[in-house]
Amino acid sequence: MAAPPPPIRSKQSEIWKAAMARLALLAVPVALLLSLSFLLLRPASPPLPFSRQQAASGPDRRRLLRVYVAELPRALNHGLLDLYWSLPAADSRIPASSDPDHPPPRPPRAHSPYPDSPLIKQYSAEYWLLASLQPGSSSAPAVRVVADWRDADVVFVPFFATLSAEMELGWGAKGAFRRKEGNEDYRRQREVVDRVTAHPAWRRSGGRDHVFVLTDPVAMWHVRNEIAPAILLVVDFGGWYKLDSNSASSNVSHMIQHTQVSLLKDVIVPYTHLLPTMHLSENKDRPTLLYFKGAKHRHRGGLVREKLWDLMVNEPDVVMEEGYPNATGREQSIKGMRTSEFCLHPAGDTPTSCRLFDAVASLCIPVIVSDEIELPFEGMIDYTEFAIFVSVNNAMRPKWLTNYLRNVPRQQKDEFRRNMAHVQPIFEYDSIYPGRMASAAQDGAVNHIWKKIHQKLPMIQEAVTREKRKPDGTSIPLRCHCT
Repeated sequence: MAAPPPPIRSKQSEIWKAAMARLALLAVPVALLLSLSFLLLRPASPPLPFSRQQAASGPDRRRLLRVYVAELPRALNHGLLDLYWSLPAADSRIPASSDPDHPPPRPPRAHSPYPDSPLIKQYSAEYWLLASLQPGSSSAPAVRVVADWRDADVVFVPFFATLSAEMELGWGAKGAFRRKEGNEDYRRQREVVDRVTAHPAWRRSGGRDHVFVLTDPVAMWHVRNEIAPAILLVVDFGGWYKLDSNSASSNVSHMIQHTQVSLLKDVIVPYTHLLPTMHLSENKDRPTLLYFKGAKHRHRGGLVREKLWDLMVNEPDVVMEEGYPNATGREQSIKGMRTSEFCLHPAGDTPTSCRLFDAVASLCIPVIVSDEIELPFEGMIDYTEFAIFVSVNNAMRPKWLTNYLRNVPRQQKDEFRRNMAHVQPIFEYDSIYPGRMASAAQDGAVNHIWKKIHQKLPMIQEAVTREKRKPDGTSIPLRCHCT
């Protein structure tokens, strides 16, 4: 008798077991694929630490910028102010009656403020930035001062390089500035560089994380090559280029520009404006179309200014005044800017001047004729919302500029002025000292400068890492204008 067939349930069970076995075999490669996909799609690991507190992550923009203040003698910063206010004679470059600081006031002040002379005051960022790092300052909430350089993101060099240079120019021997012998400014530059470069913080990074304030175009004139890798705070890039000597006979457009400055690592900072701030509620009728006050004859880019002057000096509703910003000139500038719709800003010896920031303070719409201009805090503010940019080629066409400005609608001019009033605080420098400007909130110039430096950190870290792998003896020339 034949055996009975196996039950249907038993046969189904065997089929189920076989299917599960096949699924188990398939699960292994699927799991491997999923693991591999996870590894491939996972975000890359952050860069290696730049300081001891960054061991687990790259720079976090939400945290404060950690700043170490390099150790320099007081004689190289606030001691220079004491020396300046002790000088008995006026600045030799200007009439004695035009120097507001000399002879110095009596009795002496409790502390030495930054000069009021417009030749120097316009470059005063070095003073305000150091003040923001003093205990009790509230002008730079984006910054935390650290006591150990190994914990710092950047090292601030507290040298008043502009004041040092201006004192040599105004009170040193005639023609001595470009020489090293008998040049007190050069002696101070040399002392700063020798002290800073001997510190282990400099050796760690090759100076790439050090911050120098060089607002005056001639600041640190004799040692620029030695501090070129550092973060340089400048008002523009004028005067920093030189053409490749090997290309001297070539077409200008093919010449290689050597430069020690770059928007990749350096920061454009505002001039200190010299005219008082006008609030929007104070704005009145502006009968003049376009206003300019300054020297007609300048060098380099200032040739454009001379041509513009000749084109526009006889135009109706246009005021072109030549003069120095002494007490009389200052009052003329205040009146001229506050009663004009537009203020002309042509290049001078350098692409910018404090005239632009005086215009903003006066709610006079800037008309910028400077093809190579760089401006502070771009990316944070949009200058096209309150300023008009005109190419040199267009500005040089007879009557083109005045016709263009006359056709700007009233509604647009009003909007420009409202936008200008909104950004005015960004160009104000802060103070912690009594008797000077009150400490501003985080919207001030100083805090924006520190924020801009903070934005450079990833590039600085990459440069330091690249520097470590270079063998001894490697020399890479500065050959590109990297913007």
